Amino acid sequence: MRDLVVDSQIRCWVFLPIVVITFLVGIVRHYVSILLVSEKKIKLQVLQDSQVILRCRFLRENSRFIPKSSFLMRRHFFNNEEVGYLTQKRPPVTQDVMTDQAIMTDMLKENITNVLPMIIIGGWIHWMFSGFITTRVPFPLTLPFKPMLQRGIELINLDASWVSSASWYFLNVFGLRSIYGLLLGEDNGADQAKKMQDQMSGTAVIMPQDPKVAFKEEWEALEIIDHQWCLHGIENEIAFQISAC
Repeated sequence: MRDLVVDSQIRCWVFLPIVVITFLVGIVRHYVSILLVSEKKIKLQVLQDSQVILRCRFLRENSRFIPKSSFLMRRHFFNNEEVGYLTQKRPPVTQDVMTDQAIMTDMLKENITNVLPMIIIGGWIHWMFSGFITTRVPFPLTLPFKPMLQRGIELINLDASWVSSASWYFLNVFGLRSIYGLLLGEDNGADQAKKMQDQMSGTAVIMPQDPKVAFKEEWEALEIIDHQWCLHGIENEIAFQISAC
């Protein structure tokens, strides 16, 4: 079969318009998601627990810079069996996604700003530019790639490296994420591929974490620390340095 020659008008009226439309839709989606995002209220107890965990880590990492008595005093505050902060009993953290109105509202907003535009724009592009071959990948591909790269074109003898207009749209949806990250930052609302991955993996809905596991780990880590004060005799060294100068 002779190699195809694509009309140059396809570049101006199909190839570039799909890129521009996909890019602009992503920009609009980013700013719409900013307008629709709800202010997440953090409970005081959750904030306090997170700060305590940070303090425990700072204590473990920098314990050598304080005297042993100061270290033991701080470890007593955290690890004491009766009054220690890390040993206090707390009610379990439970939250039902299906009954929480705030979480359900956030999920609805995610669907409105991500899934719905993709369905509408993808359907419109498939209807408007159906049947066009837009470009060709610069390397040979096997036949299993034909359904992915030639959506909307049913030609058995067509080489698998050619890309149809509908497939070119989906390639732009997943391929423009680097440009979105460069222009809008890493955590942007235009990266539809990342949003879809979060929804599929279940990480789009942030659930409150139970601090018991983190508290237990910090308690065990503080218990096994062998305090070694690295500033022992620092006064004599400073005095010697001053006298030497």
